[in-house]
Amino acid sequence: CDNGPEYISHKIVNWAEAQDIQLVHIQPGKPQQNAYVERYNRTVRYDWLAQYLFDSIEEVQDHATQWLWSYNNERPHMALGGITPIQRLRTAA
Repeated sequence: CDNGPEYISHKIVNWAEAQDIQLVHIQPGKPQQNAYVERYNRTVRYDWLAQYLFDSIEEVQDHATQWLWSYNNERPHMALGGITPIQRLRTAA
C-alpha cells in the first residue's frame, strides 16, 4: 500500500495488526510500484466519486456496488482487448 493520508489516523494500521496482516508500503514517490491500485483508484475517483454529492454512507456503498458491477460486466477494458473482465474470466474457465 502507499503512504497516503489515509494512514495518518493509524486506524487501518491498528486494524491490520489486529487481523495479523502485515502492511508493506511502497517507496515514497514511486506510485508505479502499486500501479494497478493507483489506476483503479483514479478511475473510481474520476468516474463517480468526484461526480456526486452523497447524503449517507449507505448511498455511497450502493453507488459503489452498482458502479463496480458495471465496471466488471458492461465496460470494455482496452487492456483486455476491448472485452469486459467477466468476458475474460469466462474465456479463461
